[in-house]
Amino acid sequence: MLNRSRRLRTSAAMRNLVAETDLRPRHLIQPHFVMPQAGSTEISSMPGIVNAGVEETLRQVEKDLKKGLSSVLLFGVPDDASKTPDARYACDHNGVVPVAVKALKKAFGSDLIVMTDVCLCGCTSHGHCGIVDEEGVVRNDESVAILAEMALRHAEAGADVASPSDMMDGRAGAIRAKLDEHGFTQTSILCYAIKHSGAYYGPFREAAHSSPKFGDRKTYQMDPRNAREGLRDALLDIEEGADMLMVKPALPNLDLIWRLRERTLAPICAYHVSSEFSSVKAADRLGWVNGDQLMYEHLIAIRRAGADMIVTYAGREAVEKGWIS
Repeated sequence: MLNRSRRLRTSAAMRNLVAETDLRPRHLIQPHFVMPQAGSTEISSMPGIVNAGVEETLRQVEKDLKKGLSSVLLFGVPDDASKTPDARYACDHNGVVPVAVKALKKAFGSDLIVMTDVCLCGCTSHGHCGIVDEEGVVRNDESVAILAEMALRHAEAGADVASPSDMMDGRAGAIRAKLDEHGFTQTSILCYAIKHSGAYYGPFREAAHSSPKFGDRKTYQMDPRNAREGLRDALLDIEEGADMLMVKPALPNLDLIWRLRERTLAPICAYHVSSEFSSVKAADRLGWVNGDQLMYEHLIAIRRAGADMIVTYAGREAVEKGWIS
């Protein structure tokens, strides 16, 4: 008897019946770039994405929430005058991220999951993700102490999830200890566990105004040639108290998402990063690809690899254009 796999592809209803992977609004986390001043500014390399003030962010989140997007990831975009070598703005009670978190939680309460980026690159005058000594070396432990304090500010403001993206050693444990010490035992940690150094973040750096002024980030972000190293560090983050794990970027690391899925029961998030998003937009604009279809296929591939959730700039389009289940 001939085995005919095509029997299960005969109609949309049949294909939906046997589909192994789905994509729903609950799987998507929409990033927001929040600035202290009012108004909004388009990001030229990320069509449809803006830097926005707190009030403008609230209005957009309200629209998104009505369409089913119930999770956001906030990136603060302070003005240049607030940036210093010691990143003191990162721990400011009145910084743009704590202010935005308070406003979002007041407006939407438990209906909205508010995640915050915990990293120093947006607050340092040199653009690195940690404190730099006189020899230009990023100091790990000094940076971790500030990151823990930064996470505490976000938790005090009401953040549901602190998401350290800095890639310093030991920051998951330090943040967990700091949060617990101050009574924020219910604040979760989504730890960037595998984050590779490389060329995928160009549009993001325009958006966040966070390019390093010298050198690169290869001494703290991971080498994309290594797989076991990432898996080892991810499992260490769980031991330190991370509740969820992030893999970034997503598409080049589908193998690591899969391998990590086999090694942990913790929820796994993948970051569909700015270049993955913007490259599809550029090719669509040139008429080379069907951008909507290709973006959907990106997201399905990430889910199929084992990601429970996806940070993606395409989240809003996914729900507006009906790409998803």
